[in-house]
This record gives sequence, C-alpha cells and structure tokens, in this order.
Amino acid sequence: MHGKLETETGLREHPFKPCVSAANADNHLMNLAIETEQETDGRWIAEIAQIPGALAYGATRDEAISRVEALALRVLADRLELGEMPPQLEEIFSIAV
Repeated sequence: MHGKLETETGLREHPFKPCVSAANADNHLMNLAIETEQETDGRWIAEIAQIPGALAYGATRDEAISRVEALALRVLADRLELGEMPPQLEEIFSIAV
C-alpha cells in the first residue's frame, strides 16, 4: 500500500487526527501514518507500517481506519504495560514528585 490517506479524489478529511503523535524532548513528532487500499472484493484494508501487525479490514474505508486506529492504541497500551514503549511516546507522561 502506498500513500497517506489518499482516495480516488485526493486527501481525505477525517473527524479525528489520523495518526498518533507525541512530542519528545527534541520536539520531534512520532507520526503513525495510516495507509489504505481497496481490495478486489470491495473490502478496505488499513495499515500502520510502523507497527508490525497493525492491519485491519472494514466494509468501508472509514471502518478500516477506525479499526486500525483502535488496534494501534491497543498495541501501544500493551507495549507500555510491558515496558517496551518507544522513547517518543515515553515523553507523554511525567511523574509528579
């Protein structure tokens, strides 16, 4: 799959930001780009290449995007619990002293 959120008519508007972003100490953003493609059987597939296995199908493009966003959040939550968070996302939280 190639391109970021492109349709036959170009860039797609999404009611929510179509990526997960977090600033690190250097103010760099982690951007999880969602790529979509319509299968020959009519289903849509959405994928976040930066997260291995983050792939979801939907009857519509919006459904596939929603499913892959939810899956990505679950994967990131699991990584956080296991202590495997990428440094860019560790900067989201601060511990009050």
